[in-house]
Amino acid sequence: MDILHLIDQLEQLVLRSRPLPFLRWVVVEERQLLDLIDQMRVAVPQELKQARRIAQERERIIAQAKEEAERIVALAQEQASELIAQHQVVQAAEQRAALIIERAQREAERLKADADDYALTRLLELEETLSHLLQVVRNGIEKLQNERADEPSRSPDAAARPPHRHA
Repeated sequence: MDILHLIDQLEQLVLRSRPLPFLRWVVVEERQLLDLIDQMRVAVPQELKQARRIAQERERIIAQAKEEAERIVALAQEQASELIAQHQVVQAAEQRAALIIERAQREAERLKADADDYALTRLLELEETLSHLLQVVRNGIEKLQNERADEPSRSPDAAARPPHRHA
């Protein structure tokens, strides 16, 4: 039985009791009063047990909530550490990529300069070879023209004709 209900019954018992004249006392029926006191004796330990159970449940819930909060905080710290580590890895990778790109660009410029130097050298050599060949061809043409001019048996119109050149 609820202790508050028993207190209400005790109050009703006192209010229904007969007051004594000129005193602030009342006459209470002993049996009813003792019954209520017995019921209170039974109810109070039950109420205390229930209050203890509630307090223990409250303590358990608070401890569980603290554990959950600590777990959540630890997880959040772990995730934050992972994000920081990932961020650092990304930054390191970006720096490494930038360095590789810079090296590749320098290497490409060096290779282009080397290729240009090689091409220029080969073209100059080719020009020299072609100049030499052109000189040989001109010398051959000149020799043939001189030999033709020195030939007596040729007809006059054949000597006047210029030699045929192939383009």
